[in-house]
Amino acid sequence: MIKNITAGPGLTMSGGTASYQYITPNANNPLTGMIRVNNSDLQVFDGSMWQNLAASYPTVGLDQDTQDLLQWARTQRQLEQNRATLVKNNPALQKAYEAVLRAEENFDLLATIAGEEEPGIVVGYNFNTP
Repeated sequence: MIKNITAGPGLTMSGGTASYQYITPNANNPLTGMIRVNNSDLQVFDGSMWQNLAASYPTVGLDQDTQDLLQWARTQRQLEQNRATLVKNNPALQKAYEAVLRAEENFDLLATIAGEEEPGIVVGYNFNTP
């Protein structure tokens, strides 16, 4: 039985409840606290009658930042696939594409030497977007 759902980093959760059925302990009635399934209900015996346990229907999803990152990754993947297709269908573009890759490597190297940026992390500029 799931007792709790907590959203972690990158996740959101809405809905659901955290209510628990309180059953008074009763040593004279060993059935007190037993749980059963009755049709589609989960029930607990309180010593005198069966009570339905509260149903909860939480919704778990990705937070907006994670969704944005996934969309960015999809866009980058599509760009790379488009470039690969262009290069395959137009061999004359191969040298230009290789020059772009070399320029990106050179930029990362020079930025590292200059001590301004980490390789591959350039604030405010993305080589992969048109």
